[in-house]
Amino acid sequence: MSPTRARFAEVVRSEPVDLGLACLLVGGEVDRSLDVDASLATLDALASTARPLVPRVGVVAMAEGLQKALADFSGAAEDYEDLRSSLLHSVLERRRGLPLLLSVVWLEVAARLSVPAYAVALPGHVVVGIGDPEDEHVLVDPFVGGTRLDPVDAPLLSANDLLLRLLTNVRALTTRMPPSLDVARTRLWAVELSLLLPRHPLELRRERGELLVRLGAHLDGAEELETFALAVADADQAAADVARREARLARAQLN
Repeated sequence: MSPTRARFAEVVRSEPVDLGLACLLVGGEVDRSLDVDASLATLDALASTARPLVPRVGVVAMAEGLQKALADFSGAAEDYEDLRSSLLHSVLERRRGLPLLLSVVWLEVAARLSVPAYAVALPGHVVVGIGDPEDEHVLVDPFVGGTRLDPVDAPLLSANDLLLRLLTNVRALTTRMPPSLDVARTRLWAVELSLLLPRHPLELRRERGELLVRLGAHLDGAEELETFALAVADADQAAADVARREARLARAQLN
């Protein structure tokens, strides 16, 4: 395991999770020379800029202050087809990205100002709540520059939820790209980081095995597929049988 991945594994299993740092470590999979500390300093600078604009009381005033400070951050439809929109360091540089990453920017700046903020899951979308989710609060949409939203009854997202969604977005993007070894490698690191999270779908084991086989690591892929088959055999015998068949085919390619 690379030092970046080892650090990611440590961060995501700490309590509380340093969400900003974890998201930046994801970017290390794309840019091995990424200066994580420089990106953290950018978040610190954004918070310093926002501090005079954000009062200590009043959730509406807090939200309005953050909106003024982060007015340059937003997204557009084309960002869904750009990997950079899922990488926090790139979002900080470009000031545009997917709703989830823009929400992370808001959450990180809010945390540095001791503003109570949390992520909220809307259908196919992530927004930010400011205040107490059980009491007075407002919802804002960072994707459209922090526009206020009407109150809704929607689930909150933990750091694990956000990171899994982030990596799922990367995996989904690869399915819309022309097939290539580079695309398969991108999907693989997204799967492998997902597997380091404390909570993740078991199906990712099978996906990792299939990707390893596709990339020529037939033995490792076969072992992963067999591990998946063993784990799901009691609950889903059909899926276990398919995985074992794929493992046998992978091993046969070594002969």
